[in-house]
Amino acid sequence: MDKFARPMPPHAAMAYAPPWLAGRREARPRFSIWTYAPLLAALALRLASGPTADLSYLALAAYALAGRPHALRALAMSWLFSMISPGIAPDAAYAALGRYAVLGGAALSMLLHGGLFKGSPPGGGMVLATILLGLFLVLHSYFVSPMVDVSVLKAVSWAIAMAAILSAWTGLTPAERDRAAGELFGLLVLVLLVSLPLIALPIGYLRNGTGFQGILNHPQAFGPTMALLGAWAAARLLGERHPTWRSVILVGFCLFVVLASEARTAGVAMVLGIGLSVMAAPGFSGVSVRRLLPGLRSPRLWTAFFAALLAGLMLAPVIAQKFDHYITKSGRAEAGSLFQAYDQSRGRLIDKMTENIVKRPFTGSGFGIASEPALMIVRRDPILGLPVGASIEKGVLPLAIVEEVGIAGALLVGAWFFRLMRNAGRRGIAPFAVGLTAIILNFGEATLFSAGGLGLLLLLLLGWGGASARPAMDARRLG
Repeated sequence: MDKFARPMPPHAAMAYAPPWLAGRREARPRFSIWTYAPLLAALALRLASGPTADLSYLALAAYALAGRPHALRALAMSWLFSMISPGIAPDAAYAALGRYAVLGGAALSMLLHGGLFKGSPPGGGMVLATILLGLFLVLHSYFVSPMVDVSVLKAVSWAIAMAAILSAWTGLTPAERDRAAGELFGLLVLVLLVSLPLIALPIGYLRNGTGFQGILNHPQAFGPTMALLGAWAAARLLGERHPTWRSVILVGFCLFVVLASEARTAGVAMVLGIGLSVMAAPGFSGVSVRRLLPGLRSPRLWTAFFAALLAGLMLAPVIAQKFDHYITKSGRAEAGSLFQAYDQSRGRLIDKMTENIVKRPFTGSGFGIASEPALMIVRRDPILGLPVGASIEKGVLPLAIVEEVGIAGALLVGAWFFRLMRNAGRRGIAPFAVGLTAIILNFGEATLFSAGGLGLLLLLLLGWGGASARPAMDARRLG
């Protein structure tokens, strides 16, 4: 051991325990086809027709009741069902209500299987902090928001989703947690593999004709999804002593499809998420670089890096042309650099948010409310009249938070995020890098407080890294 390395915190130990030791100390969950058969049946319903597409969400809601891992799988599939391309699956008329049903099933599952706070005070602390933050957002909405029902429903749905996800991850044993994370990683890899053949077909470009969207409904959904997968795969390379060529190739494919999607924020988030995590993760985890990033000493990783660098130098003109297409979205945007592109796409939004902050620095303008409320389009369900859709276009999440809940509220949200990322850093480089990438993505499109669409995937990944580990688990893992 490096004599200058800081002692490893006990709560971080499970992230670094050798797999062979974990296998001896704890029996791994047994594979059963019946675990996944209901998910395949729900997928068949989603793809078959419009009426059965609505039933697919109810099937997921029922599946979520079976346990904590089931709730995580149901939420992940709910994300996929909501984001799937209309060229592949029919529209679900009641998808918004269906997503709430799955969310409710996951939350009820947490109550049925040991309670939200199962796993000792350290394990439930993050869940409690989330519920308290959600309560603050609800009270703030009641007194400040110009559209109380919209703000309250957004606050409640986010708090329930985040608390249920954190509770599910916290309540799993180390082996169950590893398996659940592997399943989520595998789902994202499957999205990539199924999407790749579509790059040569019109169905892969349905949205705008130039940005590759794969099997998802928008390039701005596919690009960020692949950026998250790429950051995860790259972090695994850095965290393994002997990274595989398969992982190296996976990172390359992720970078390729992110560029093909023309999602500029996704490319920046992937690169910055990996780079900043390498610099910041040792400080958050309290573990030396040598122990946290053993992959940096791998000849295979450096061979791949220099091979990519050499190929980049040889193909510099071609790469420059492709990068120009990426920045300008195949000529649809006039920008000479990333900074110009960001200013053109988000400058007006930033100006309006700044104006609102100056007007109401302490109270904010209302949680989940657009910078110009009069322009908001609120969709309500035809049965109860509840607001099930109120999309707002905001970039730069920190500014959006200050605008919506004021300076004091933003400090509370900032403290919550810091604690979440501190937990992720203590869990290892992969959770930290993925969490950081998810946050950076929100500097282009603020989706972290949305419990539907892309936001649900971000919450699942943040929950994976941010859920506190139980001390009793660590003791069993280390023997």
